[in-house]
Amino acid sequence: MDVNIQSSWKTHLQDEFSKPYFTELVNFIKQEYKTQQCFPPGKEIFAAFDHCTFNNLKVIIIGQDPYHGVGQANGLCFSVRDGVKHPPSLINIFKEITTDVGIPYPKSGNLERWADQGVLLLNATLTVRAHQAGSHQNKGWEQFTDAVITTISKNREGIVFLLWGGFAKKKVKLIDTKRHHVLTSGHPSPLSANRGYWFGNKHFSKANSLLETNGLEPVEW
Repeated sequence: MDVNIQSSWKTHLQDEFSKPYFTELVNFIKQEYKTQQCFPPGKEIFAAFDHCTFNNLKVIIIGQDPYHGVGQANGLCFSVRDGVKHPPSLINIFKEITTDVGIPYPKSGNLERWADQGVLLLNATLTVRAHQAGSHQNKGWEQFTDAVITTISKNREGIVFLLWGGFAKKKVKLIDTKRHHVLTSGHPSPLSANRGYWFGNKHFSKANSLLETNGLEPVEW
């Protein structure tokens, strides 16, 4: 199956696209987008891959589901479009960055600026129905995104994985921790953050230190 994904990823994921589960997933998604309001817009489903090529990749942040409110999701986990009110988890991410690396709190919640520097902002499920959180879970996306993580683990070295919260932490089983760096903490959602599981994790300065140790440019968070 020909999938409209950035060419460097297509090379590594081509086998996935020919598997029966992926054909079923595509058929399901096409039907959903025809009959329901879904997010992100169709052309942005693979935006995380379009902004961060396979060879440019140096950091991965794993989310769960796209935002399901109108005009929020842009295909990158935790990210919203320019001018959109920052959701609670994103607010807490920016607060930690401000304390950790001293960058002023940004006006825009659009994280394309991170993705363009080599940060793969990967949701486990890449689409959702409007106002129905989790509505496209268990349809095949998780199998695909697990294959993405496994492919990166096997074919790259020294990638920094940021695993926030219980869901993301489970992905460690897909990662060769001898070849890559894994940082874990609580989720930035208010429920977790307000209990002391998020703030102070210093993941942004730690990630940059690991990148610099590997001779790579740090991320301008």
